[in-house]
Amino acid sequence: MAKDKSEKKDKKRKEAAETVSESIEVVDVEMEDSAKAEKKGKKAKDDIIIPLEDLSPIAHPLAQKKLVKKLHKTIKKASKHRQVKRGVKEVVKGIRKGEKGLLVLAADITPIDIISHLPVLSEDAGVPYVFVTSKEELGHASATKRPTSCVMVCPDSKKKTKRKEGEEDEDEDYRELYDECYREIEALDQKVVF
Repeated sequence: MAKDKSEKKDKKRKEAAETVSESIEVVDVEMEDSAKAEKKGKKAKDDIIIPLEDLSPIAHPLAQKKLVKKLHKTIKKASKHRQVKRGVKEVVKGIRKGEKGLLVLAADITPIDIISHLPVLSEDAGVPYVFVTSKEELGHASATKRPTSCVMVCPDSKKKTKRKEGEEDEDEDYRELYDECYREIEALDQKVVF
């Protein structure tokens, strides 16, 4: 009889261990599902929505959604090639030196006086410019953690990284994307409105 009782106890322990392991697996599966749902939620939250009231009154021309995606892609590729100027000081210095490129300004900068002189400078220098809605997205595209008020893409910049054999194709692809954005921005009406 002693053996029967011990066998029964062992059986109960095994069954309890199995149910615990099954419940742990179920919890793990539920956690994985919730983690996937959170990742999907984070992807949806990546788009920063800014109401029109928060945008600057001088933010003209304002890029549409399709053009914004192209600009962010161009800025990311340019920052990999170190052909980007970030921030007001660098951009002003580049424009005054006569560098040609593409100026992208954030429309949600307050106070607007920080960047209000850049459209006039860029018109005088013949550099096309465009406003995008979010400074956070602009900073993320230019490979910085901080929000950025303005970015200038200079594809003919002297800062060239060491090229490897396979990188020449990437540079050509980036140049095509840059030229496409340049043409679209030049087509927009860029006169300063008073």
